[in-house]
Amino acid sequence: ILKTVDLQPSTNNRSHHTEEIDTKRLIVRRGQPFSMTIQCGDVSRLQMTGSLEIILHTGKEDFIQIQVPQSEVETDSWRFSLQAGPQDILLNVYSPAMATVGQYKMTVLCLRQGQVLQQLSGGNFLLLFNPWCKDDPVYLPQQQMLQEYILNENGILFQGSWNNIYSVPWNFGQFERDMVDICFEILDNSPAALDDPISDAYKRNDPVYVSRTVSAMINANDDRGVILGRWDGNYEKGVIPTRWTGSVEILRRWSRAGMKPVCYGQCWVFAGVACTVMRCLGIPARCVTNYLSAHDTDSNLRVDRYYNESMELLPGKEKDSIWNYHCWVESWMSRRDLPIGFDGWQVLDPTPQERSEGIYCCGPCPVKAVKEGRIDLDYDAPFVFAEVNADVVCWIVHEDGRQTQSSLQCRNVGKCISTKGLTGDTRWDITGEYKYPEGSAMEREVYTRAGLRNFLRKSGGQSLVLKMKDMQAIHGSDFDVFVEVLNRSSEDKDITLTVVASAVTYNGIHLYELERKESSFCAPAYRAKKEPLRLKYENYGHRLSEHNLIRISSLLRQVGRSEMIVHESAISLVMPQLTVKIVGEPVLFQKLTALITFVNPLPITLSGGTFTIEGAGLTGLQEVKCPDSEIKAGQKVVVSVSFQPTKPGLRKLLVDFETDRLKDIKGSTFVIVQGGNQ
Repeated sequence: ILKTVDLQPSTNNRSHHTEEIDTKRLIVRRGQPFSMTIQCGDVSRLQMTGSLEIILHTGKEDFIQIQVPQSEVETDSWRFSLQAGPQDILLNVYSPAMATVGQYKMTVLCLRQGQVLQQLSGGNFLLLFNPWCKDDPVYLPQQQMLQEYILNENGILFQGSWNNIYSVPWNFGQFERDMVDICFEILDNSPAALDDPISDAYKRNDPVYVSRTVSAMINANDDRGVILGRWDGNYEKGVIPTRWTGSVEILRRWSRAGMKPVCYGQCWVFAGVACTVMRCLGIPARCVTNYLSAHDTDSNLRVDRYYNESMELLPGKEKDSIWNYHCWVESWMSRRDLPIGFDGWQVLDPTPQERSEGIYCCGPCPVKAVKEGRIDLDYDAPFVFAEVNADVVCWIVHEDGRQTQSSLQCRNVGKCISTKGLTGDTRWDITGEYKYPEGSAMEREVYTRAGLRNFLRKSGGQSLVLKMKDMQAIHGSDFDVFVEVLNRSSEDKDITLTVVASAVTYNGIHLYELERKESSFCAPAYRAKKEPLRLKYENYGHRLSEHNLIRISSLLRQVGRSEMIVHESAISLVMPQLTVKIVGEPVLFQKLTALITFVNPLPITLSGGTFTIEGAGLTGLQEVKCPDSEIKAGQKVVVSVSFQPTKPGLRKLLVDFETDRLKDIKGSTFVIVQGGNQ
């Protein structure tokens, strides 16, 4: 009676917003019907003597079986409706908005009086979360937000320092070949799935559970996770984190290697890959950067920093740290497991920092819980709250072992929290979603609710104030930094000032001391005095980390007084940019060429140059060696790269350039690909 089943993947995938993933196999979203046709030998015979039923299997080894009956009545369960034609039958299959996401195997049964007359394979399909469905917890009501947080394969991540923010392009590529299968591979290899696959499969209807699993599986610290993190500068056995330009190659390498971790990643890499996985599964997601981000290891909502009297950090004494910036992911969902009022954006932090319930993961934590100081709510709210609110206490450790609290920079944590805007490559400052205005009554109320001990010495009561002038310094140049001492009292004061410049990593690890200056002078009443510190490229160029950051630490002491004032600031050096130009008209499946130009801005010769190129819908990862083995100071290099676009529409080509002495050089360009015949 039944001959063949047509799942109509091309038509269904377009209506389910999955056509960018595939058009040759069925990929649909839950809570939204899809259609299929069954070719029949004799429709009238089926109508007179039999009935249809669908059996679905999902989970590891198809352990979970779902019986799908024919019904015209709307329910919260699987069902299908039927419309018979002359030679075929049209079925509309309805999935519940809380169905388990994953791969399903379909079997169509022809029944008569409960007995199976015929059994026909309906093939396989994938079921994803559905942010277009009002009954799905990941429902997102605005079309513009859906376009950005689900459908956009290109993004930007923010790095640098809070006073010199710059963006780095990132290829999320969530709809590229193999990505959806790899995303489910990640879920299948989680400890919970390996330990109890049936329970895990049932829980995959919950975006809270799935997102927490993703947070744990992106890092490889205690499972079969995707990326191994490294921050010590030794990347010989892998890829330096700054070289990655997207998630696709990382995920493919992990899958091809049999779930062995990809080396290496740092916070923005973890965040970028997690965002790819979330968007691919159908959970709206965006990357967020928090500047001056606290890492509070002992949950006291305070970061203690220890110096000796020479302004040298004492790393053995401090376990907490301040990261120059830190990236995480926000995912959008309702939190039916929490009290009312904590739906919306949730923090997910896949960077392995602290264990949560025994594993390295963080979140989902409601952004609203962070703002309101509700650190009692799941998950990991105290840690996230501290990242944007922790007090910073500076201690001077004297030669005799005494410790003096020198100053506190209470509001130096959680600055300029940033994410990509909905239009173009703009930056949105979302600090107000995490914190009330500084000094407001609501801020004080939140601090009290969270139990934050405010150690702040009111700066209004200090007669001496230490500042550093914001500046932009170009990598390769000599430049001055200016430390300003302001005397707000009516008396002149004799002071000593120590200023130290150090090469550091973005997560605050001290590498080398670059310059030091000690001076003594009189600070005149009601006046400010600026002290310069000269930094020469010949002294800092070969000592920088791949993050190109310099920390300026200042210690101010008044002669005859025990009080000390400490100030820290970071300089993110301005890096050169690559120029990327498209030659010719971009047409689908036709050869296209890009010209990439680099000019050496440094006063030294560079060697070992490699360009890395990729772009969703344009080209997979390509590596091109620099045509010149050496690039002299001021020399221009041009390379040509060819590829064939595989998808039409607005695309983005991303390029990275690395040499022996200059790394993390980026460039990108938008490409509008016209439709064409394959």
